[in-house]
Amino acid sequence: MPPLDMSGKPVSFFEFWPSWVFYTPVAIQWVWNGLKYKSFGLPLVANPGIELSGMVGESKDAILSLAGEIAKPWVLPYIMWEKNAIPPETQAHQAMTALQKAGLGFPIVAKPDLGCRGAGVRLVENKGELEEYLRLFPDGARLMLQEKAPYNAEAGVFYVRYPDQKKGQIISLALKYNPFVVGDGESTLAQLIDQDSRAGKLAHLYRTRHEDKLDLVLGKGETFRLAFAGSHSRGAIFRDGCDYISDALVERLDEIFDDFPGFYFGRIDLKFRDINSLMRGEDFVLLEVNGASSEAAHIWDRGASIGSAFSTLLDQYRMLFEIGNLQRNAGHKVPSLLALYRAWRREKALVRDYPSTD
Repeated sequence: MPPLDMSGKPVSFFEFWPSWVFYTPVAIQWVWNGLKYKSFGLPLVANPGIELSGMVGESKDAILSLAGEIAKPWVLPYIMWEKNAIPPETQAHQAMTALQKAGLGFPIVAKPDLGCRGAGVRLVENKGELEEYLRLFPDGARLMLQEKAPYNAEAGVFYVRYPDQKKGQIISLALKYNPFVVGDGESTLAQLIDQDSRAGKLAHLYRTRHEDKLDLVLGKGETFRLAFAGSHSRGAIFRDGCDYISDALVERLDEIFDDFPGFYFGRIDLKFRDINSLMRGEDFVLLEVNGASSEAAHIWDRGASIGSAFSTLLDQYRMLFEIGNLQRNAGHKVPSLLALYRAWRREKALVRDYPSTD
């Protein structure tokens, strides 16, 4: 990863506004575009290969399963598991057998199949942790057990391609850093969090997550990672990486998504060896492919202005309507907003019962 500069202001003033406040201009624009195109549901058909275009309630597995023979080697391997009423110890043993058959083993990353903003994502390093995760997971819900990436560097790359074009474009690249504190041999974890210029402003996230370790005194120079999931809402640090967008990376994504039928618009969460190899379109793996509701995440850089953030989001949703209109003209049926509401209710009910996020 490029070096993380933590000097200057720790967060932007709008970085943790409530979503309903931040997305008000988008909602107004949605109404305007709905009237313009005579359909309020066009964003729900922009990615016809994904349920509701990936606006809400989409299955991670269903999206990644779109990958054909060319695209599949770029997807980080995983298996799916459905939580049932069998004791967690038995299920963990069964899941481990399935992992072994797939050539996978610990450590793995466990995450819900339906969910957003890093909900329920945990690093699982042994059978005991897998049992605990399954014990906390809601019955009847599906989860993904994914190989831990061989690389540590992480980015969110927003890729867009219009259905009538052979080449796509990257409209955003956000670098994701895991926040940590460094021990001094005297202070507790709680004190280190409170004293940190950025972590102190997000203490409600980190203190709750590490409640059982707040009295821990870290040795001098010892680091403690505050967040594992690369999600902004879970406390990960985002930096604008748009300067690293390259023609070679765009060409590589064109190649991959030529073999990903029904996907035209969304953010790819990936891990990579180093920034130079990523710019060459090499040595990276896809963790997830997110659909229509995903954000151009570079807007969460602390240096972004409110004007540039709104401009990015409005451009993003303008393109979403344009692509949806082209898909409608190509014969794809536009889902109803009622279907969107039902999917949102279903996802919200599940997220409430997911295990806490690392």
